[in-house]
Amino acid sequence: MSQQPQIDIELRNVVKEFTGRSGEFQTRAVDHVSLTIERGEFFSLLGPSGCGKTTTLRMIAGFEAASSGEILLRGKAVQDVPPFHRPVNTVFQDYALFPHMTALQNVMFGLEMENNIPRPEIRRRAEEALEMVRMTPSQFHRKPRQFSGGQQQRIALARALVKRPAVLLLDEPLGALDLKLRKEMQYELITMQNDLGITFIYVTHDQEEALTMSDRIAVMNLGKVLQVGSPEEIYETPNSRFVADFIGETNFLMGTVESHEGICATVRLDESTPIRASYRSEEALTNGQQVTVAIRPEKINIFAAEGSVKHDDGTSDEATAYREKLLRDPDIVMVEGRVEYANYIGTDTRYTIGFGNGQKLVMREQNFGLRNDTYYEVGSRVFIFWDYETARVLTH
Repeated sequence: MSQQPQIDIELRNVVKEFTGRSGEFQTRAVDHVSLTIERGEFFSLLGPSGCGKTTTLRMIAGFEAASSGEILLRGKAVQDVPPFHRPVNTVFQDYALFPHMTALQNVMFGLEMENNIPRPEIRRRAEEALEMVRMTPSQFHRKPRQFSGGQQQRIALARALVKRPAVLLLDEPLGALDLKLRKEMQYELITMQNDLGITFIYVTHDQEEALTMSDRIAVMNLGKVLQVGSPEEIYETPNSRFVADFIGETNFLMGTVESHEGICATVRLDESTPIRASYRSEEALTNGQQVTVAIRPEKINIFAAEGSVKHDDGTSDEATAYREKLLRDPDIVMVEGRVEYANYIGTDTRYTIGFGNGQKLVMREQNFGLRNDTYYEVGSRVFIFWDYETARVLTH
């Protein structure tokens, strides 16, 4: 019998509205958000600026009061509990370190405010927390201005962890770091979270960061949660055009549903171009409905319409024979087009293919061999193809 997951955070229909000085309604920053976050999860709130993710985090922390709805921490409602009595701690983007205190003093400060912990215990726990984030004893007595941005971030993490919170809230903590250091800190945060087993709730607008670090992601826009799922679910099976567009690069094709059965729909893009794509079985489609088909550039394959097609194993087929072989596969969708743009970017080549009545698709082909072996010139007549299940019908 499988054990039920333990829930650390639950939001039930939470709303946050901001009003002007005279009490008039200004904006709804969080719009009826419901979420459950399991114990030990690395959970990310992802979305553009102004989507409500930081406001949601601040309500969990207690820095903002919900206008309505319930927030539960380990099953207990905390709407009326002040921030310093909640079993959570927060790491901010700007670190918020005290400049006149050493690293050790910064980490000790929160414990000193509790008044019931012996001084030797406070120091011991603070030193352990600093060592946990890979700070050495020789650095404990330096002040923040003597540290790099990444080191300051580690001190801020140690200060949050020293109080042994049930949940750690991180508000874009890596946003001020350069790209290389941000990548290093991503790995360190994942390792630390795995070692500690603490629930992390992480706010970011960086899609790659969320995909890299998270167990699950909630994509937000305009105060609403649009989709919650694993990184793979969010990327591979987006439930809306916004989610598909926000996470990575995506092609969008507009068309009309011609037929549908099971999880496969035929969508007519124009008079000469019907294609097939997958859709969620629980979503009701109707023939004649206007929809969007989304497909990622890396899901599309290409070969020249004339000559031979070289394969990775060194063999080759005539283009015509290869096309006929592919068309016998019921899962393959194929269209003929011309290369409009070709951009060599080292690891792969990015092609824009025009086809049908003005439709365009961007695709990427990895450069396995020499450039001349894989490059298609602008104006070349080509075929592009993909598995229909990698294309998604979106109704909104």
